Amino acid sequence: MVRTYQQSGVDLDKAKALIQAITPLASQTYDQSVLQGVGGFFGAYAMPSGYKEPVLISCTDGIGTKLKLAKETHQLFNLGLDLVAMNLNDLICAFAKPLFFLDYFATSQLEPRQTLALIEGMAFGCKESGCALIGGESAQMPGVYAPSEFDLAGFCVGVAEKSDLSKKDKIQAGDILVGFKSSGLHSNGFSLVREILKSQPHNAPSLDTLLTPTRLYTPLLALKDKIHTLAHITGGGLKGNLERILPPNVSAHIELKALPRLSVFRWLLGHLDFAECLRVFNMGVGMVAIAPCENLKALEKAGGFYLGTLTSGAQEITFVE
Repeated sequence: MVRTYQQSGVDLDKAKALIQAITPLASQTYDQSVLQGVGGFFGAYAMPSGYKEPVLISCTDGIGTKLKLAKETHQLFNLGLDLVAMNLNDLICAFAKPLFFLDYFATSQLEPRQTLALIEGMAFGCKESGCALIGGESAQMPGVYAPSEFDLAGFCVGVAEKSDLSKKDKIQAGDILVGFKSSGLHSNGFSLVREILKSQPHNAPSLDTLLTPTRLYTPLLALKDKIHTLAHITGGGLKGNLERILPPNVSAHIELKALPRLSVFRWLLGHLDFAECLRVFNMGVGMVAIAPCENLKALEKAGGFYLGTLTSGAQEITFVE
């Protein structure tokens, strides 16, 4: 007969010990604005000064089925970093400074080493980006998740000037597309990647290559005066994500020869049509800036490269040789 919570699969003692282990990791990311961090019922963060018309920007995202491969290879630190990067890269598309991050980790039963590795990756990504890790939730849900299975979600809040949200209204024909190289697949398309690995495992890139963490693009905030808007290239590829930021009277022409030739995408092209790869993956471009053409040199100094141009048109996106 089941008489305790632990016998039903939920270990409260492990959960308490985990919070105690997480606290010093999270505290490394705190700044003077953190009023309450990990361990309470909530996180509290003081609104920063220095903004004329501050607007809070929020994002939430996960890492999809990439976690299946990462779990098999025990690359959980990188998975935590992925979670932070996928959220913060969305956030900076509003030119928002990241303020604080929270996570939700759900599993069948807590495995402290597994969970701590994830949190260490999150703390590293937050610290690199000047973002405080101020809270989260670790949920033990036996019966909902199979043994050793888990899922992750992240939540991030940042602050931007209200005027920065209207910078995209300046987009016009003659502006240029500037790409910023991805580190690889980032965290998109892994359901398809895993199917290819099942059916065609030979000559596949190493799992280290496939699981390379998502690049953090937060340094681009320093160049916001040179940029009209940003597009984080995630699921949907270049076309699907540029459609989200183009005004209705402007078309984009992307030069295929400008795409970085990363080995992981050459491998995918051996199994998939080029059109499908463009639709699903970032193809070596993790972030795209739309900017006045006179700002190209400044963006090139920051690692950007010319990707294409904008013309008058009906919000069409075409790829040119």
